[in-house]
Amino acid sequence: MPDILLPGAAPERVGLEFVTGGFTMPVALASPDDGTGRLFVADLPGVIRVIDAGVNEPFLDITGRVVDLRTGYDERGLLGLAFHPKFRENGRFFVYYSAPLRDGAPEGWDHTSRVSEFAVSTPNRADPGSERMILEVDQPQANHNGGSIAFGPDGYLYIPLGDGGGANDVGRGHPPGGNGQDIETLLGKILRIDVDGEKPYGIPADNPFVGREGRDEIYAYGLRNPWRTAFDAGGEHRLFAADAGQYLWESVKIIVPGGNHGWNLREGNHAFDPGNPRESPADAPRTGRRGEPLIDAIIEYPNANQPGGIGAVVIGGYVYRGRAIPALVGRYVFGEWNRAGTDGDGIIFSATEDPGGQWDFTEVEVAGSRTVGAYVLAFGEDAKHELYVLTAEERGPVGETGRVYRLVPA
Repeated sequence: MPDILLPGAAPERVGLEFVTGGFTMPVALASPDDGTGRLFVADLPGVIRVIDAGVNEPFLDITGRVVDLRTGYDERGLLGLAFHPKFRENGRFFVYYSAPLRDGAPEGWDHTSRVSEFAVSTPNRADPGSERMILEVDQPQANHNGGSIAFGPDGYLYIPLGDGGGANDVGRGHPPGGNGQDIETLLGKILRIDVDGEKPYGIPADNPFVGREGRDEIYAYGLRNPWRTAFDAGGEHRLFAADAGQYLWESVKIIVPGGNHGWNLREGNHAFDPGNPRESPADAPRTGRRGEPLIDAIIEYPNANQPGGIGAVVIGGYVYRGRAIPALVGRYVFGEWNRAGTDGDGIIFSATEDPGGQWDFTEVEVAGSRTVGAYVLAFGEDAKHELYVLTAEERGPVGETGRVYRLVPA
């Protein structure tokens, strides 16, 4: 595994330019390709605000449709926001949120994850009555919800889903072998659907499991909790996913169509034993239960539960394609929720591709303070491909400490 700080190298440095604050837990930032340059930020309790010329305005409020959140810590809420590629013409956008458990869901399960379409009524206001439910997935536990929906370069909507929650991908709502490895469930997967075809959605004809065993919606599987996924705006437009680990290993994966990304046979690139999750078995499996190859993670680091561990939860980011910070161009910028041994001090990393295997990565120093000084919740990208980091000082959805910063030259 590469060192957190490459030997003999100084860390990269960036500045964090304050953009706006007053959020509870900002977890998604998106900018439609409509020529306005506006930024939209989704706040976990259920509000989307539009940021235009430094003015924050409510764009959509669905707090009454989101499950009641636990203020101490909660992974549920309004988790994703994606604008239709033709938003300028059709005013359509999509959200992913945690709704109360729907009628007919398995008894004793926790909530229902919902992907819905909305439409705008004015440029800076959405019509809350325009909701059209696209997809609902029942969740046995409260955690591991994924949610960072995005349109790919092919125009299809990609939906990351965690394994259903709990721990080790076992227990109520988890079949033998786990949801991550079960291709007959949508949990633990990345889905790919056509929101412009049949209602409520269509299946792209080239989805990997069309015409064979497995759910047609599945694009890739073997994920634990893909917390923030994003397409590279340049290059081959690859899809990056940070997969939050269990006890020992945090990892980042490049998603392969039809690929098995390992969970719960592996945690990162290490073998995983659900019966003894705090110790990695010596030999990591190379194939899944159907003989298919397991896809290696490109980045892996030890969790804070290990001696010398770096942090608690990996936070997915973006390949930098902006112009403001030339030293980062082509590098994958991602983060860590909270540095080991601290209480609310996330980390920003940059990673350099190694075509032969594991990517090298290093900490990005924040000019002036050297550290972020708050929990890192997510990253965002604007229409010019400049990057933003979303933070909060609280562990759970309480207060108004959530902030948005733009990455700028040091």
